[in-house]
Amino acid sequence: MTQSDPEKTIRLNKYIALHLGLSRREADDYIDRGYVKVNDIVINLGARIAEGDRVVVNGKPIVAETKFQYLALNKPAGYVCSRASQGGLPTVYELLPPEYHHLKTVGRLDFASSGLILLTNDGDFTYRLTHPKFAKTKVYKVRLDHELEPLHQQMISDYGVQLEDGPSKMSLERLSDGDRIDWQVTMSEGRNRQIRRTFNSLGYEVKKLHRITFGNYSIGDIQPGKFEIVDMR
Repeated sequence: MTQSDPEKTIRLNKYIALHLGLSRREADDYIDRGYVKVNDIVINLGARIAEGDRVVVNGKPIVAETKFQYLALNKPAGYVCSRASQGGLPTVYELLPPEYHHLKTVGRLDFASSGLILLTNDGDFTYRLTHPKFAKTKVYKVRLDHELEPLHQQMISDYGVQLEDGPSKMSLERLSDGDRIDWQVTMSEGRNRQIRRTFNSLGYEVKKLHRITFGNYSIGDIQPGKFEIVDMR
C-alpha cells in the first residue's frame, strides 16, 4: 500500500464499493473481517490506495472499472429483476446491451409490475435509495379489480393495514373524480409486494401496478422496454 500524496490516492472502502457495487459500509465490513488484501497484505479500516496497488477481496483481484454508471429503465410487465431467468421468464437484462449487464438493479419490481427501475454499479447510491432510514418516496399508478370503498381508503391512508410483517400505510389519490378503481399510491417503504398485499388484505386484486417515481428520479417519457443514461453531474 502506497504512502503517496493523499490527493493522488483513494480510500480503500470507496474503491471496493465502486468496483463491486457495494455500499461503503459493506466494504468496511469486508475490510474489518480481514477479507481484503492490498499488495498481498491484509489491510485495516481507513486505508488509502493509489494507482498500481493490487486489491484482492475474498481471494479475487478487483478488475478496475472506469466510472460509476446509472441507468433508468421502463420495465414492462412480464420481466423479472434478476440476472438469471426464473422458470424461463425473461429478465430486465435482456432489454439492455451487454455492456450494461454488470449493473445491479436498485430494488426490484415484481414480474407483473412495470415502470421505473434504476440500475447502477454505485453501491452507495443503491444504499441511499433502498435503506429504510432514508425513506425515499416512491409513486405508483395502481388499478384495482373493483372500486375501493371509502372506508378502506381511509384505513390505508390514515391508520394503515396490518400485514404479517407489520403495518402498511400509504397515501392514496384518485386519478379521476369519477373513478375509484385507478389510484396514485405514494409510499416511502419498500417491502416485498407491499402494495399488492395491502389491497389484497382488504379483498382487492391489483390488476396493474406501474412505478413512475423513485426518490428524485422520474420515468418521464421513457418508453416501455427502453432506458436512458442518468447524468449525475
